[in-house]
Amino acid sequence: MNSLNSRTALQLRSLVKKSGELEISLAEVPIPEPGPNELLVRIEAAPINPSDLGLLFSAADMTKAVASGTPERPVITAPVAEAAMKSLAGRIDVSMPVGNEGAGVVVAAGAAPSAQALIGKTVALIGGATYAQYRIVTADQALVLPEGATPADGASCFVNPLTALGMVETMRREGHTALVHTAAASNLGQMLNRICIADGVKLVNIVRKPEQEKLLRSIGAGYVCDASAPGFMADLTDALAATGATIAFDAIGGGRLAGQILSAMEAAINRSAKEYSRYGSTTHKQVYLYGGLDTGPTEFVRNFGMAWSMGGWLLFPFLQKVGPDKGQELRARVAAELKTTFASHYSQRLSLAEALRLDHIAVYNKRATGEKVLLEPHKG
Repeated sequence: MNSLNSRTALQLRSLVKKSGELEISLAEVPIPEPGPNELLVRIEAAPINPSDLGLLFSAADMTKAVASGTPERPVITAPVAEAAMKSLAGRIDVSMPVGNEGAGVVVAAGAAPSAQALIGKTVALIGGATYAQYRIVTADQALVLPEGATPADGASCFVNPLTALGMVETMRREGHTALVHTAAASNLGQMLNRICIADGVKLVNIVRKPEQEKLLRSIGAGYVCDASAPGFMADLTDALAATGATIAFDAIGGGRLAGQILSAMEAAINRSAKEYSRYGSTTHKQVYLYGGLDTGPTEFVRNFGMAWSMGGWLLFPFLQKVGPDKGQELRARVAAELKTTFASHYSQRLSLAEALRLDHIAVYNKRATGEKVLLEPHKG
């Protein structure tokens, strides 16, 4: 039922029931008619980002997930711990569409000339509900992809590229001159590395495996530290001393890494200190947590003085803060460098139904570097 003539199409939905059960399924929904300045986009590609998994799986224990339904209309259920239900009050018994971004072809448009001009164009979009066969957006929300770019090329052109550009912009606005990034071998990390090389910004990359260090060095990374290596803290301190990096963006979230970065920053700064201070250096050190690859507690030992901050960083509040003109400037750069700086790579391409197979869920829910999945809603 994915023909435009049928006026219904599939959409992936996530529902947390009052009974304490997560249900993920494919709903058949009406294909809406575009308003005067709206576009109807046939979604051809949508990535599964870590930021999508929080809405998709909520706080459910996916190790206890059970599959039912049919191969064409699978249903996944999993228990949600009673302790987590209070924090989910706003979504209890509300069937929610999933997917932050995607790309496809404009198949219908409203009467406005700006909308009509985009019929047949390949566009990228953001704003939710992209794990679906069709999506309505306003004409000014759609990013027209360059000639020759496919929906797969443009599917990930918002979240990761704008996040990477936003990190560099935040660094500059807050008065820092170099930065640190964790989970640095990811698609986003490789983009950030290419941006920093092009813009002359020193970047310290933190990875978790030797093969990830090798990958980054092969694409020109100057400073790569393997958190699994015995000499990690010494290597990190050396890299921070060489670059002067005093701001970090941490995709891990839980565990000790954020605190280790602050400790190494302080140690690097103190190498050139002229005198001792029991309050530590006066140079401000900032770590932003922007991901949750480790969902455990964030742990740190306060051995990095008093001039420091640790907080959260998210793309959409950043875009609101910098305003529409800067946002458009960043989007224009993404479009211009879509197949170079901001190219994404995928390990699997799945249909909506395939995405609800337990074996596939087990892979992409690991959030492992190098295993990014692309959904193709019309596949099959």
